[in-house]
Amino acid sequence: MDPVIIVGAGPVGLTLALALARQEVPSVVLDEGPGKDEARAARTVVLRADTSALLERLTGVALAERGVRWAGWRSVRRKQVMREIVFDDTDAAPLHLAQHVLTAALRTAVAGEPLVEFAPDSRLDTIEQEPTGVAAHTRGPKGTWWRGNYLVGCDGPRSTVRKLQDIRFPGRTAVERHAVAALRTELPWPRRALLHRMPPWRTSAPSAGEVTARPLPNDVWRLDWLLPPGKDLVTPEHLVARVRETLAGWTDGSTPPYELLDTGVHTVHHRLARRWRDSRVFLAGDAAHLLGALGTQGLDEGLRDADNLAWKLASAWHHGPSEALLDSYQAERRAVVAARLRAADQALPILRGGGALRGYVPGTGRSHDALLTDGHLGRGALGAPGAYAGSPLAPRHLEAEVPVDTPPGAQVADVRVTAEDGSFVRLHSRLGRGALLVVLVAPGTGVWDRKHWVTAGIMPRLAAAVTALPHPAELLVTESYPGAPAHTVLLVRPDGHLVTALSGVRPADLYAAAEATLGGAATTEARARAGAAAGGGSGAR
Repeated sequence: MDPVIIVGAGPVGLTLALALARQEVPSVVLDEGPGKDEARAARTVVLRADTSALLERLTGVALAERGVRWAGWRSVRRKQVMREIVFDDTDAAPLHLAQHVLTAALRTAVAGEPLVEFAPDSRLDTIEQEPTGVAAHTRGPKGTWWRGNYLVGCDGPRSTVRKLQDIRFPGRTAVERHAVAALRTELPWPRRALLHRMPPWRTSAPSAGEVTARPLPNDVWRLDWLLPPGKDLVTPEHLVARVRETLAGWTDGSTPPYELLDTGVHTVHHRLARRWRDSRVFLAGDAAHLLGALGTQGLDEGLRDADNLAWKLASAWHHGPSEALLDSYQAERRAVVAARLRAADQALPILRGGGALRGYVPGTGRSHDALLTDGHLGRGALGAPGAYAGSPLAPRHLEAEVPVDTPPGAQVADVRVTAEDGSFVRLHSRLGRGALLVVLVAPGTGVWDRKHWVTAGIMPRLAAAVTALPHPAELLVTESYPGAPAHTVLLVRPDGHLVTALSGVRPADLYAAAEATLGGAATTEARARAGAAAGGGSGAR
């Protein structure tokens, strides 16, 4: 079969290629550039726990060794510490690293992946869709026609794919602007990120009402100053004045030695494509959405796009297309990003609208701080990973469904599980392989050798029910899961989102939930076959 064509070789396109390869789907990555990235110290990314774990699974690289996982977070208003958070080994601390470092790790992984063909200097100019595939033409030294099963545009804000498909990209321009500097210096709080609002030293730059400092390796820091609305130029002299003034304000009045490495102006736009799918053509990442105000990170959402789309394309590639399954990519991901944009648009007038509101609303400063902390740390409506509770793939009317601490559609906890070969692994390490995951909560199994319990109790019946599912599935066992009583059976999607939790072994409900997850609805006959294969009716034994 033909590969999946991926247009764009940024972090989202490369992640999608690796995610497809992990599920044995070939792809070709069309890069309009030479295949190398400029090293820019001021161009960095902040990754949340789920996206950094995804990238580490796909690249095999410990990214924390190439960036800085924050040891803490401090929010200051004028001279008052409003909020201070210390991260320990169990906390999901954000990971900060240079984007070219991340892209280099992805490119190295792609270069070693035989299922991914990389085509540099290939600029897309034509897309032609057919009933059984899609053709793309590129111009350049290796201008040619490429044939694919599907095509995904990961080609950024000015997406050629989006324009060729005539997909509108409405939204707001320049909702925030920041002057950015990367510099090497010593600050009083190593490995801790800082948000300083209304700093008291604002003399040479009175408009600098907010500045953030984020640590990078080797005593490098990225500093961002919020700029006032407008298009005023940020001159080198003005930026150096900001640097010296800010460092002096943070170090008791005297500017410490520093080395200025890189500068720039970062402009945040809010846009959302009207459609993310046009038959065999999809959009992902900045080609589909732009966001990033109030400390949020657009790359996080782009990586989640790739994770969501990869297993659905893999299912279509291996087992034939399900229109409902492919349509669910837009339904799920666009809804999550739209909610994130709405939350930011509602918060922006409050946080950036001046001081009038603070005059009559008690505690407004702290509520503002809470909103900004959510954005920077990936929490709450502004930053937390989205759940797919309203997904068209959500099963309906399951008689044996029970609540656990993870709501249906949310990401599952990374508990320790016993794999089919008897090894102990983390649940998240089994994600992204194309298979559904069925997890049995069975206290005590962690202290006994697998051979003693794999053929005992409900295990044989559950194993038979898993074998009868309409899609490949892996059976795992855990001693405990948050909020789940013993003998709870969890069904988990390949991207780590919970489908349902069932009370005991319920073959018919398990089959119906799996069928719904694949975009279909289980028939009465199919449920009956599943129950018969598992050795009887729908109840637990």
